[in-house]
Amino acid sequence: MRKIIVLTFVTLDGIIQSPGAPEEDASGGFKYGGWMAPYDDHSAGAVMQKLLQPSDLLLGRKTFDIWEQYWPKHASFWPGINEVTKYVFSNTRDRSGWENCVFVKSIDEIKKLKSTNGSDIKVWGSSELIQLLLKHDLVDEFWLMIHPLILGKGKKLFTEEIPAAAFTLEENVTTSKGVIIAHYKRSGEVITGRVGPE
Repeated sequence: MRKIIVLTFVTLDGIIQSPGAPEEDASGGFKYGGWMAPYDDHSAGAVMQKLLQPSDLLLGRKTFDIWEQYWPKHASFWPGINEVTKYVFSNTRDRSGWENCVFVKSIDEIKKLKSTNGSDIKVWGSSELIQLLLKHDLVDEFWLMIHPLILGKGKKLFTEEIPAAAFTLEENVTTSKGVIIAHYKRSGEVITGRVGPE
């Protein structure tokens, strides 16, 4: 069985909308697009090189629309991006000129994909797809790049509709600009108890 790994840039208040550039996603009047740019540094870049190792990808349609225009022209920055299989969750598209793209239309298709043999499947961006994966308890791991910002309004990583789950911190790095990069693996159900003396 393959693991689904969500890799996302997130603020302290859980916003994941449009981290890379103002034009990525201005929906809902979001005015802080490109918020992660001032926090880039050498230590973050070293971790990113690890996270960009070739692996199959699962993308939402809006993220894919951006990526198919950008990454084929910048493949030297992300070796293997053209060669890996890019699974695209979409009800409105079924083909692309970008090589190695496969379109899926249902959560059942994603479940079948997860049950096959192959590389881990990484999810970048794709806020609506992440919500769907969480709702169906299909996320095995997170790589969270937590930025020291509060933005208030915007698309959130977590909503009230997702089921409870526990994760274990596997590794973490804090960059010189205060970004916490944390790798979490699913560890089971939530365990409760009492803190303090009886």
